[in-house]
Amino acid sequence: MQQAGETLSQDPLCSDFDRATAVTPRGDDESVFDAVLPDGWRVGAGINGGLLSALVARALSKELGSGSGHRDPFALTAYFLSACHPGPVTVRTGSVRSGRHLSTGAARLMQSGKDGTEVERLRVLASYGDLGALTDEVLTTAAPPRMPDPDDCLPADHAPPAFLERAPFIRQMDLRLDPSTVGWAFGQPSGVGALRGWLRMPDGRQPDPLLLIFAADCLPPTAFELGIFGWMPTVELTVHVRARPSGGWLRVSHTTRNFAGGFFEEDAEVWDESGRLVAQSRQLARAPERRHAFPAHV
Repeated sequence: MQQAGETLSQDPLCSDFDRATAVTPRGDDESVFDAVLPDGWRVGAGINGGLLSALVARALSKELGSGSGHRDPFALTAYFLSACHPGPVTVRTGSVRSGRHLSTGAARLMQSGKDGTEVERLRVLASYGDLGALTDEVLTTAAPPRMPDPDDCLPADHAPPAFLERAPFIRQMDLRLDPSTVGWAFGQPSGVGALRGWLRMPDGRQPDPLLLIFAADCLPPTAFELGIFGWMPTVELTVHVRARPSGGWLRVSHTTRNFAGGFFEEDAEVWDESGRLVAQSRQLARAPERRHAFPAHV
């Protein structure tokens, strides 16, 4: 089992999350990787965007870390071009620049379409380095969000069956939601675009940079608390990994301040159990054109 503070796991079979994000080099070509996406990580019409980003991040770690030693993602931006479905995928990686402190790489996640032709599902540009080489200096005004202890929060897998049927990836994690942000699940959205919760993996896998990328997109859409429901695909997601997390629970907060023109942003913060801000992200997502009341058809 991977311990907190390690570089990205080299064993793709140590946990459900690692198996879902495992990549295998194709023969002698170290820039092409094959993977298989399990159905259990689906949300709406496609695989969860955080998991896809983590899978591509693992492939880029192998591409960039083999020569420079820059194995840890510092900044990753993913553009979601089309929904990615369960089944085989291919990741094509390439090095853009290798520097002293950071290396930059690009990647494309490809999948066979309905007619058998290869379709690009995701394109990523990312900078990698060594999180272990960072100084301990922290000057910040940020503070962890206040919420009840995990035992006093609501397990996400207790959500209405209609939601779980559309988002089975919820069952892949131990997610406890702050009761003050789950009015949407009871037909009483607060009107405030904020969700908060505690996250850990049920099989005991400890957090690392890959799991931080997933955590940045692990909560239900903040638009639910605005009374807007349905599948809300991500257009673009940028994640900044700020430090290697300590072990234990992650505290995750998602907020939106501007729903306009059928699109909304989500800002995420991820805090480790020591109280350190270890990841930040922003994504742009699209709301469904046809909206409905929860929970009938979510």
